[in-house]
Amino acid sequence: MSQFKAKIGFVGVGRMGANMARRLRDQEESIVALYDQNRATAAGLAAELGCEAAATPARVAELADIIFTVVSDDAAMRQIFSPTGTENLLRQAKDRLFVNCATLSPAVHVDVETLVTQRGGWSLEACMASSITQARHGTLYLMCGGRPDVFESAKPLLGKLSEHLRYIGSSGEAAKVKALVNMVMNCNTAALAEGLALGAALGLDLTSLRDIFAQTGAASRVLETDGEDMQNRAHDCYFSAAHAAKDSGIALALANTAGLTVPLAQATYDQYQRLIALGKGELDKSAVSELTFKDRNSR
Repeated sequence: MSQFKAKIGFVGVGRMGANMARRLRDQEESIVALYDQNRATAAGLAAELGCEAAATPARVAELADIIFTVVSDDAAMRQIFSPTGTENLLRQAKDRLFVNCATLSPAVHVDVETLVTQRGGWSLEACMASSITQARHGTLYLMCGGRPDVFESAKPLLGKLSEHLRYIGSSGEAAKVKALVNMVMNCNTAALAEGLALGAALGLDLTSLRDIFAQTGAASRVLETDGEDMQNRAHDCYFSAAHAAKDSGIALALANTAGLTVPLAQATYDQYQRLIALGKGELDKSAVSELTFKDRNSR
């Protein structure tokens, strides 16, 4: 298969998709069209990048050779790749590459690859284990799944978005790994919230406690990214509590299929569901600390 041409479109330009598009524009790639359910968001970014704010996903695929999809969940992905209707991506799938970046159930990636292939296109999952800053600066950790030849053809472009680019295996395999990455991350986040909350309840200085955590077995990447925010109740969203719940739910479903009990993952999922029930699902995942500190209203 020859190298893909570089007319690029995006379907889903929230925090991650928008900054990936900006990064590729900075790398002198041609961004030709954007679509998002939030039309104002798409229009604003399209004006910034000098491209079309498409009225439908089908229009993005009509204009672009490579389409990045960065949508919220399984239902949104199945909608834009629905085999029925006329305004979805499959209408213009022939000779197009779809790079699917959302955290989804593995079966959805497999189904999308089948549908796209049947219509003469190519599909690659590129699961992201990074956040907004990394998307903007091209330092994403990308885990890819699909046909090896498709990965190799997309590799030069993906290298402009990624500092760490790994091929995991066939379609759905990268999604399994991503689910486990986020399951462990979410468990670590919930555990850190409890550790800091207990420290506060015991009258300890949390800044000093975080420093000690960082130099001992309590150290973690989550401590670096979320510890200070938990202490200061700064929950500006980089990775939402709603997405944490969704991703932990994917991992729980995989565990159920494998016949494995994962009580820590279940408890973490339950905590994030509590945040959603309290109307705090759009806060950052660090907001799980609002459930554990004694003097906070969400307990």
